[in-house]
Amino acid sequence: MEVDVIIEGEEGDSWTERVSTDGPITIGRHYQSSVCLDSDLISRQHVIFHPTVQGLIVEDVSTNGTLAGGILLRKSSMEIAYGTPVVVGEYTLRLQPAGQVEVRPPTAPPRAYKGDMPTERVMVSDPSVQAVRMAHAKRLADAHAAPVPGPPPRAVPAPLPGAAPAAMPIPGPPPRPVPGPPPRAIPGPAPAAQPPTLAPAPAPVDSAPQQEDRPSGEIDADVALRREIHRQLLEHLDLATLDPSKLDDPSMRPKVLGALRRIVKLMDARIPAGIDRDKLVGDLADEALGLGPLERFLSDPTISEVMVVDPNTIFVERGGKLVLTEARFTDDERVRAVIERIVTPLGRRIDESAPLVDARLKDGSRVNAVIRPIALRGSCITIRKFSRVPLTVEKLIGYGTLTESMARFLSRSVIAKKNIVISGGTGSGKTTLLNVLSSAIPEEERIVTIEDAAELQLHQPHVVSLETRPANMEGKGEYTIRDLVRNALRMRPDRIVVGECRGGEALDMLQAMNTGHEGSMTTTHANSPEEGVARIETLALMSGVDLPSRAIRDQIAKSIHLVVQQSRFPDGTRKITAITELVGIDEADGSIELRPIYLYVRTGTGEGGKVLGEFQATGYLPSFLDDFIVTGLIKPGEPFL
Repeated sequence: MEVDVIIEGEEGDSWTERVSTDGPITIGRHYQSSVCLDSDLISRQHVIFHPTVQGLIVEDVSTNGTLAGGILLRKSSMEIAYGTPVVVGEYTLRLQPAGQVEVRPPTAPPRAYKGDMPTERVMVSDPSVQAVRMAHAKRLADAHAAPVPGPPPRAVPAPLPGAAPAAMPIPGPPPRPVPGPPPRAIPGPAPAAQPPTLAPAPAPVDSAPQQEDRPSGEIDADVALRREIHRQLLEHLDLATLDPSKLDDPSMRPKVLGALRRIVKLMDARIPAGIDRDKLVGDLADEALGLGPLERFLSDPTISEVMVVDPNTIFVERGGKLVLTEARFTDDERVRAVIERIVTPLGRRIDESAPLVDARLKDGSRVNAVIRPIALRGSCITIRKFSRVPLTVEKLIGYGTLTESMARFLSRSVIAKKNIVISGGTGSGKTTLLNVLSSAIPEEERIVTIEDAAELQLHQPHVVSLETRPANMEGKGEYTIRDLVRNALRMRPDRIVVGECRGGEALDMLQAMNTGHEGSMTTTHANSPEEGVARIETLALMSGVDLPSRAIRDQIAKSIHLVVQQSRFPDGTRKITAITELVGIDEADGSIELRPIYLYVRTGTGEGGKVLGEFQATGYLPSFLDDFIVTGLIKPGEPFL
């Protein structure tokens, strides 16, 4: 197979290298790469392209990251179409099947090489290539073509005790020698590449030595070194006075990486021999521009949650289980900077007077942050990752969360406008299930969603998304879920979907469900359907309305049709453990009657702690089964459940 790799340099010159291969195409600084580019901003092996029938799988294997179609990849993969621009260092690449690009002889000397001999280059005249270049060249220009701007040269502060002095101004980019063969031969025609995969298997997170295993003196010296490098970076690029919104500009990363490489090279004598310089540069660039060591966890599709306990302790959830990682921040100040970077664009604040905040990342991931004096060990961050590809009912069935029969029953209940409460513990998957069930709402209906931090991904054409807002510094401007539920009633919704009921808004939600907004849904924290109903009653009593418990129970029994219980098990799996109907009030004791329709019965524990069990239909037929027949949801010959 032959593929044309269109390379666009920072000076506007373009050329094509034709690669003949039946395997992956590697791009990097190493001379044995399929396409070799000489740049300090490009890793020895930077990116791997895996040709497929539909397009390409682009896999980042660098320390600096790869921008594919506007999405930053960090040790991760994604599928793209042929012709999608991919930015590596100061170069923009586009791959096309051979022969689809109009070419002409080069008009400028070749700027890349392959082995010891220059490769044959041809200039690209495709106008679409030039259009892409116009967009990317402006952002990536001057990446490292000139010395890093900054104040007049100054000496580096005194080195750490026992370290060699390093007192001289940071020079511009050093001259790059013409590369030759590496110190030791690498067998084979090209570096070994991973097989095509959209989600490469990461190295075990818990296999690295933990911070507690390192002597405190070594950790202190490492922190001091990182602080010094970070201080010099701030001075020479003047990042402290830069508009925070400009930190997201893709042109900033090459500048920061170039400056960091020069600073690290200047301070090389002070850096312990065992530290990977490329990794150090990448980590510090992430702290300066992104979310620090959290960047690689957020780009890892196998990780569902990231938890920063303190600057030196970071846990992740992988496969439903918590794992301690080797990653850490330089100090608490860097953690605070990351929190500020998250909450400031959202108009939220965090300081000693308001030391906790809920927010979200650009991709929709939910963030909770707590700082001193509430967080005793230092700033704490919890990130619930947002799935780029929403889960579907079919995927939940494949994961063993529910059966086809249960999925069919729940979808029919949503279409038939039954009010549903999803109950479960923290991290059990309530919001995910709410999103999946909401996808069954007919497209012609008007939906209003209300959340603390917007997470729902509804694809119906008529969706109004509302999000709460905290008070400002003067204590004004707060809008709670209850305020938004009341306002939603004036917006002529067909359905109201509340992310979670956790206060007096439960009473407003019940009234909405019982006054022309059938088919509404919400979630609540509880460990069983019975506890879920009791919690809704308790939350309604918190509304401040003086109503007897019996009146609220009547309202619950008439408003809510189903309680769906979601649970997370010790092996990390998540399952629907009960689907229960509310059938009314027991006149004997005044309690709400519940009838289970489906149950998950656990039968034991298998190898490796795997939970064993089975889903069972209780045999009880719901009272609203006739609604399925009347609305045409059950055709003749189809099963009721």
